[in-house]
This record gives sequence, C-alpha cells and structure tokens, in this order.
Amino acid sequence: MSKSSIQERVGKRIKLIREEKNIPQVVLAAKSNLEKGNLSRLEAGKANATLSTLERIANALEVHISQLFID
Repeated sequence: MSKSSIQERVGKRIKLIREEKNIPQVVLAAKSNLEKGNLSRLEAGKANATLSTLERIANALEVHISQLFID
C-alpha cells in the first residue's frame, strides 16, 4: 500500500473542510484569490501550493493553516 503524497493529503483536507462548511468551490476560489481550476487541481492533489496560497485558503475557510495538514 503506497502512502499518498503530501499534496494529495492537503488537497483532500481542503476539500473536506470546504464541503463540511458547505462552501462551493467557486466561492472558495474567489475568497482565496485563485482560479477555480487551480483550486480544483489543488484539491485533487495534482498541483503544489505555496505557503502563501495555503494561508489564503485557510483564511477563506476560517481555519488555522495547520488544519490543512491534519490527517
């Protein structure tokens, strides 16, 4: 069994938190100053995010950035 990469785990956490808060992807993208396609790729674990991007996403989700790294 292979472990998922950090980008896949973070992407899954972003999506999980977003869905728990009932925030549409397009709304989170706008609040994070991202293109919807870029957010989609991040959630799918197909793109790397900078720390500043993760901070913007965490702020838009109203969570501490560390919450994006919890399994």
